[in-house]
Amino acid sequence: MIKKYYLLSPGPTPIPEDVLSIAAEPIIHHRTPEFSKIFMEVTDNLKYVFGTKEDVYILTSSGTGAMEAAVVNLFSPGDKVITINAGKFGERWGNLCKAYGIVYKEIVLEWGADYTQEQLEAELRANPEAKAVLTQLSETSTGAVYDIKGFAEVVSKTSAILVVDGISGLGVMPCPMDDWKVDVFLSGSQKSFMIPPGLAYLALSPKAWKMVETAKCPKFYFDVKKAKKNLENKTTPWTPGISLIMQQKKALDRIKGMGLEALFKHHQVLGDATRAGVKALGLQLLAKNPGNILTAVKTPEGLDGSKLVKTMQSKYMAYIAGAQDPNKGKFFRIAHLGYMGGFDIITALSALEMTLKDLNHPVDMGASIKAAQIVLKENWE
Repeated sequence: MIKKYYLLSPGPTPIPEDVLSIAAEPIIHHRTPEFSKIFMEVTDNLKYVFGTKEDVYILTSSGTGAMEAAVVNLFSPGDKVITINAGKFGERWGNLCKAYGIVYKEIVLEWGADYTQEQLEAELRANPEAKAVLTQLSETSTGAVYDIKGFAEVVSKTSAILVVDGISGLGVMPCPMDDWKVDVFLSGSQKSFMIPPGLAYLALSPKAWKMVETAKCPKFYFDVKKAKKNLENKTTPWTPGISLIMQQKKALDRIKGMGLEALFKHHQVLGDATRAGVKALGLQLLAKNPGNILTAVKTPEGLDGSKLVKTMQSKYMAYIAGAQDPNKGKFFRIAHLGYMGGFDIITALSALEMTLKDLNHPVDMGASIKAAQIVLKENWE
């Protein structure tokens, strides 16, 4: 039997064919008017997705590079911040702060747990010297999303800034940077932006730029002052990912053509269909407040979660994601962001049912597919 490869992970995500083909075009030099034109179009279109009038800086790195850039450009060793650790990527904020001598008060949550505006307000009152709150829009390791609008309402009333990792959430759910008063917003190319890994994006509010002026952490490659100066000349301080930026232009044309509201609705339908499907199988969701980026599903009792993921990948070529340390095997993640459609959800659920059957878990074959189809059919446009 011919087996096809189905990419159903939260990153990298599938890439549209017309975007893939851009990488095969002849490369152009980055210090030319031709490239500057493309570069500025991408920069301007990123502002649309970010919901900001501020400049968005393009870094040639993974999303973690944008996280590190935020830390080194905003703080000085000894500064105190609050980090929300609700999963692997919230934990990363703390690890980055530790690497640069930033004193961080880490709010450690159970994976999948929610955190409220009121809880953050109390934490800021208890730590008035905190210069920032660092959090996620979507915690990719759990599928949970957070009340960034509420967080920003609280933080904006203080001298602190709100730093948001939107690596998986931006472009999937509303989070307009300027309207919600997010001070630092960052993302990566391999999620809803529908291109390969390799680019990261970073935008700063005027309030955040004031902190940049006094920050004393060591920096070189990720110096946003250099990025700002070079952007004035329609270029970058270092060699950019030329082909990736050209691909991003094509993908952003698609995003703008569809419109953000339609894109958010699309992801909501995929999320609703996936959740309906797994619930129809009697499976439980991990996140208390699940988003439309991915669905984390608790492994049924008595099953080896790692074996479930490996079987879906090796036998059915359905590449979902497993849980990360320290929760390996306890749940699995089905993504539904970026260049995915309704039939990707049907494929994922079909492979899941067959895998569960292989592992001798009782399955009402077709139940998840039927539940997902109902959601998709009701919203098909």
